[in-house]
Amino acid sequence: MQEKYIDETKQGEAFAVAEKPENSKKLFLESYGCQMNFSDSEIVASILNEQGYNTTMKVEEADLILLNTCSIREKAEQTVRMRLSQFKNLKKERPNMTVGVLGCMAERLKTKFLEEEQLVDLVVGPDAYRDLPNLLKETDDGRDAINVILSKEETYADINPVRLGGNGVTAYVTITRGCDNMCTFCVVPFTRGRERSRDPHSIIEECKELSNNGYKEITLLGQNVDSYLWYGGGPKKDFAKASEMQKATAINFGQLLDLVAKAVPEMRIRFSTSNPQDMSLDVFHMMAKHENICRYVHLPVQSGSNNMLKAMNRQHTREEYLELIRKAKEIVPDVSFSQDMIVGFCDETEEDHQDTLSLMKEVEYDYGYMFAYSERPGTPAHKKMEDNIPADVKQRRLAEVIALQGELSRKRMISYVGKVHQILIEGISKKNKNQWKGRNSQNAVCVFDQLEGQKIGDIVDVFVYGNTQGTLLGRMVE
Repeated sequence: MQEKYIDETKQGEAFAVAEKPENSKKLFLESYGCQMNFSDSEIVASILNEQGYNTTMKVEEADLILLNTCSIREKAEQTVRMRLSQFKNLKKERPNMTVGVLGCMAERLKTKFLEEEQLVDLVVGPDAYRDLPNLLKETDDGRDAINVILSKEETYADINPVRLGGNGVTAYVTITRGCDNMCTFCVVPFTRGRERSRDPHSIIEECKELSNNGYKEITLLGQNVDSYLWYGGGPKKDFAKASEMQKATAINFGQLLDLVAKAVPEMRIRFSTSNPQDMSLDVFHMMAKHENICRYVHLPVQSGSNNMLKAMNRQHTREEYLELIRKAKEIVPDVSFSQDMIVGFCDETEEDHQDTLSLMKEVEYDYGYMFAYSERPGTPAHKKMEDNIPADVKQRRLAEVIALQGELSRKRMISYVGKVHQILIEGISKKNKNQWKGRNSQNAVCVFDQLEGQKIGDIVDVFVYGNTQGTLLGRMVE
């Protein structure tokens, strides 16, 4: 996905797969927001598959409707509320239908959904999906059901996700849950709980199984993958209390990357999302060591101003971020970066804004996810800071950031022209059914004419002869 402006709050996406023929009940499952939510939906589908549910794309035939929701921005919550209103009308026609909300909005707006607005029958937080069978028994008996308890241990490591939708080529593998970084603008620590890592053996086994099933690329997922730390289980914050043996045998993210790259050498490996304060140069050394680790990092900075970074409680400075980028490019010269940027945060001055623009020029991001600040209830910024930048100023600054990123994206795309790239074929181009689409190691999308004998999942050499702002144009090298 490379566009001038990308809203990470995706529209709802419904999935269905062929599952157990003996299952009699129908589940309509729709996901919103980040990749983590889509990965969680696969866990939910797996749990409910064992309870007699097969997924369906037809909402009108569903016995159970679940929305896996996002609270990261106001727009996401508005979209979900509108969708729930539609289901409320449908429920009048089918009173036995159960409607539930999962994920971050479930955690944040539990009582509103159940009691005040009466939009749903079921509210389940991101750490309580194992409890779905019990909660559904409650709703079957005519009672509303809720479990939004956050866990310090839950990683769903033993659950084999049902792969929903997708192309059968790329898949997500969750390695961490929760977040300990208390950025003042962010609701994630409150909706997803403390940070904990998954057993590396279960991660490797899942990757091997995906490889055996024909998948060609995995993305290791977490709110903050660089913070991965396995020492036998438990929250990362308790690592200081671990035994000397646990500390000596602990595995960090760089080491996990090394293990996964060796375990599935035929698969491409990506990871998301990274945090500058936790990113280690070991990660880039592993990238340089293993050809199958893609040369791409999504490294959110949020602002180029030290004043704003401090106000946001980002645990890095502008200078530290740029030094990390510089060293990474020394270790992996062909690495690419993308960004998250928030404009119009509390007290942001014009000088702060110019600092953001200058940082973008220095890094030369391939693309970015850019937003005007929207206050999120319950966050430190909402409680202690004034959202005092006028809407018209926010929009003007956002437009300038988007325009600059457009220039940088075009420049980066041009840098790929005239070279041969290895492209993983992920599907058919939306604009031309006679062309393939795929991505190179740097995550740039490429389209090229289909030739006889090719299929989805093949990795092919493509000569790139041209580009648009967000897409490479190529032809196969025979």
